[in-house]
Amino acid sequence: MEVILTEDVKNLGEMGEIVVVAPGYGRNYLIPNGLALPASAARKKELEHKRALIDLKKEKERAAALGIRGKIDGVSITIAKRVSEGDSLYGSVTEREIADVLTSEGHSIERRQVELSGHLDELGVYKVAIKLASGVYAEVRVWVVAM
Repeated sequence: MEVILTEDVKNLGEMGEIVVVAPGYGRNYLIPNGLALPASAARKKELEHKRALIDLKKEKERAAALGIRGKIDGVSITIAKRVSEGDSLYGSVTEREIADVLTSEGHSIERRQVELSGHLDELGVYKVAIKLASGVYAEVRVWVVAM
């Protein structure tokens, strides 16, 4: 099934691209969540006309993201978690917890923007990437400490 992406989708493509996906993924996830539209001939033709507007929107998003990156890049946050006797956590630190702490400190970050490379399930300091726009990342230092 061919769809036109209306938003950037991780591991699939960027806004305005035409991609081929499994029919169930397109019908049950991408289209209902507003991430894509079915790629009909009329929509493909309309996309060609709107290409300049899409590129302008991407540039505005990147410019805004660069401004936000200047504020967020290098910020340190602390998350206190319960630990067992071996200094391993009960559970792990999630994207939502990181986003919530950043939001409480005045940065408007959503859970889906936080990109963890692995599980944060031990005490220590971790570097976490925050995707602000397509190709624009900020790095946040996360301190996981015992509660």
